[in-house]
Amino acid sequence: MKWGGGQYDVTWNSNRVESNNIFTTFNPSFGANMTLGYTQPLLRGFRTDPQRTQLVVSRINRDISDIDLEQTVINTLANVRLAYWELVYARAAVAVQQQALELAEQLVRDNRARVEIGTLAPIDVVQAQSEAAARRQLLAQAIRTLRTNELTLKQLIVGGTADELWDAEINPTDQPRIEATPIDLEGAIRGALDRRTDVSRVRRQLDINDAEVDNFRNSTLPQLDLVGSYQLTGQGGSRLVPAGSSFEAIFGGAGGVIPGGYGDAINDIVDADYPFWSVELRMSYPLGQSADKAAYERARLQQQQAQAQIRQIELQIAVEVTNAALQIDAIQQQIEAATASRELAEEQLRAEESKFEVGLSTNFFVVQAQRDLATAQDTELRAILDYQRALIEFERAQRTSLGNAGVTVVGGGGGGAP
Repeated sequence: MKWGGGQYDVTWNSNRVESNNIFTTFNPSFGANMTLGYTQPLLRGFRTDPQRTQLVVSRINRDISDIDLEQTVINTLANVRLAYWELVYARAAVAVQQQALELAEQLVRDNRARVEIGTLAPIDVVQAQSEAAARRQLLAQAIRTLRTNELTLKQLIVGGTADELWDAEINPTDQPRIEATPIDLEGAIRGALDRRTDVSRVRRQLDINDAEVDNFRNSTLPQLDLVGSYQLTGQGGSRLVPAGSSFEAIFGGAGGVIPGGYGDAINDIVDADYPFWSVELRMSYPLGQSADKAAYERARLQQQQAQAQIRQIELQIAVEVTNAALQIDAIQQQIEAATASRELAEEQLRAEESKFEVGLSTNFFVVQAQRDLATAQDTELRAILDYQRALIEFERAQRTSLGNAGVTVVGGGGGGAP
């Protein structure tokens, strides 16, 4: 039985006996017997038992499998988003290197014109050409990085080489947005403690330990059972009537036979003509319980270890969420500094170009200003990408990617999202 650990059984026996013994009353004899029995444990096995414990553990393991699936989905979503922003950065880096190459090639053309009119030495053309060649190499590296990042994203989103997206070119449409929104750190930590799959998994494991502790504690109790049985017996068949009995006149002669069969035995049971019932109380207690007690203490120790592990994981979660929030604040300041540096580099390049045109600067300083601008632009792009990565990691630390992406994990029992 599901409740109380009781067990019931229904037994039905039938037989047919035929004998050549002249003293047999029924020949052939048909017997039928039905027994209803119920055993109700009062101590050991009342609250739980190994079978019910295993059922509880199986259900919890199913929930743990759902949690593992949710964690896989969350990590996959985060990896896809990271790969997407890496692709966005790679495209922007290619544009920066193309702009730097155009500036270097324009400088080569301008220097050649100045050499032709005699206002510049030919060595300056060579220097500008060297810078343009270096920019072509950096552009080639940026394009290679772009193709690699595109393949990385495709690997995460396509189903195989037969997918139509495998040969398509991915053009990102969403651009990074820098929104300095305040972070509710306490709320984020509370949410992470409620939603994180790692702590949910350990909590469910603790439920398994609790079930096992209850089972082992139950095994140390005495066995006290209330046992009840109810039995019905039926007898049928052709009945022999001996001489001198009251039935002799009916059948004539020195004796007779009362016809009958298996139906007579069934009727006796249906009419409950010969009931037998019993109620008893059984108790047993082993002289030694060292194995059961040792298993119980071992389960309690595992339970305490699981509780300590939960506290450790909760502390780790709080640290991870706090570090992720601090990382966002720090990167926001880095973006502001990188943007200011890029703007200053643009002004510096324009100033050097203006000075170079009137002979107040040299080709070296113009090239250096171009390099500084390309470096500042790349640093700004990297800071923006790092900000997007920090946001994703902050959400992953809270395990909120599923809700933001509109994904629901349905439990194995057909329920809603865990």
